[in-house]
Amino acid sequence: MSVLRSGRVRKATELHVTGLRVKSTTLNVMGMALTAVSAGMVIGGFVELGSTNRDTSALFWSALVTFVAGITLFGSTQPGDVRPRDVFASVGWTWVIVTGFGALPYVLGGTFDVSGIDTSGQIVNAIFESASGYSATGSTALTDFSIPGRGMLMYRQITQWYGGMGIVVLAVAVLPFLGVGGLDLLTAEAPGPGSDRLTPRVSQTAKGLWSTYVLFTVAVATALIIIPGPSVYDAIAHGFSTVATGGFSPHASSIGHFDSVAVEIAIIAGMLVSGINFNLHLLARSGTRNAYWANSEFRAYIAMLVGCALLIIGILWLDGGFAVGESIRVGIFNVVALATSTGFGNATNPGGAGDFALWMPAAQMILLFLFVVGASTSSTSGGIKVMRLQVLLAHSIRSIRRSQHPRAVIAVKHGAVAVREDVISRMAGFFVVYAILVLSGIILLTAVGGGPLESISAIIGALSNMGPALGEAGPTGNFTEAFTEPGRLVLSAYMLIGRLEFFPILLMFAAPIRAMRERIL
Repeated sequence: MSVLRSGRVRKATELHVTGLRVKSTTLNVMGMALTAVSAGMVIGGFVELGSTNRDTSALFWSALVTFVAGITLFGSTQPGDVRPRDVFASVGWTWVIVTGFGALPYVLGGTFDVSGIDTSGQIVNAIFESASGYSATGSTALTDFSIPGRGMLMYRQITQWYGGMGIVVLAVAVLPFLGVGGLDLLTAEAPGPGSDRLTPRVSQTAKGLWSTYVLFTVAVATALIIIPGPSVYDAIAHGFSTVATGGFSPHASSIGHFDSVAVEIAIIAGMLVSGINFNLHLLARSGTRNAYWANSEFRAYIAMLVGCALLIIGILWLDGGFAVGESIRVGIFNVVALATSTGFGNATNPGGAGDFALWMPAAQMILLFLFVVGASTSSTSGGIKVMRLQVLLAHSIRSIRRSQHPRAVIAVKHGAVAVREDVISRMAGFFVVYAILVLSGIILLTAVGGGPLESISAIIGALSNMGPALGEAGPTGNFTEAFTEPGRLVLSAYMLIGRLEFFPILLMFAAPIRAMRERIL
């Protein structure tokens, strides 16, 4: 169901006082999201208390501040009916405020307080890390993984788990009285062109998505516990970021820390499943036969992964001088990691076989293609999504055919279903906005000192929530070294824009601006 179909007309972002509670869906959802975020900080605090006990106070104080802010907003407001521009405001502003409060533990814990970095640099890095976590991007400004305690690192993993499925979806799951507005919020937050109502009540849909998400997280963590090598802590931490397709790891060398084929296979399976449309998972759970293979996007997703993996394996083996087994191992892992926008690395050391920043240009161009496309719609992955690419290609083919047969009526189809013209127009607009944002971001990053290769790949990676880029910002590099503070702030904004697929962030100013104009007029 499209956000633009909402029939409600009352303003949710205007403040309507009802008794002692203010009617504002934006503030209400924001309060619930902050309350959920504080729970993640508490979990991290208890992990820290039982282990390194370095950042315990930072996590608990941050949790208290965030909880008080959240419960105050939630308790003093009540949801109102929403219309399209109010949906964008609710989603966009919620993500911004969550990112700000999410940076508190890093600031209070001095996570980025290392030699040569001043106070402003600490705050910038904290915002960058928080944005990267809650957008499930995986880019990091952390240069020394020995500084944060185990609890702080676990909180860092939890930020991605929240961001993967979406804090707004969680809010809808526990706020069934949002009604139709709740479905609009779900649609605006969930990655892809739209989210279907798969159950009679939107809260049931959100709960179904979250229960599936939790099930996959438990499955990945359990598999990693069974496999020799990872500890229980490592298994849970990587379970969070694998299913979120986030890419954070408590180890500087990411999955390469384990140097285990079995671990990589388990992670690959988790990333593959999480890159599939979660609506298909719900259909499969409900007993729908052939739910996956009957879907055109799923088939294209699998074909893209297989094709790109074979190409890269061939390039690494024939042109790069890699052994056959090594080419297969690093080729498949990195293709899946980048196609699903997870961004895990399996390089055991800088310059290792899995360090794709040192691969041949042909292999890197294939990876850059995966940066842009990503995985399936309504998955936890980023990118423009396979479905949009399919529709764009079909539309291009139709344009060519129409040049030969101007009067022909030719439908653009996705699988066996004809795509409506208004949907095609929105997708075309999406590509235009994407191109403008990429070009603008590259100009901004290079203007503040970023290298050309790093700027191009980092901007595309940020919009696609990919994580590592190329050059100095590669899988064994660091964004603190590759980009200046202004550059990292630009990338932080781009990660949030990419996570919500542009329009909620870009249009979240429309509701308050229009409300001000209406008051003035």
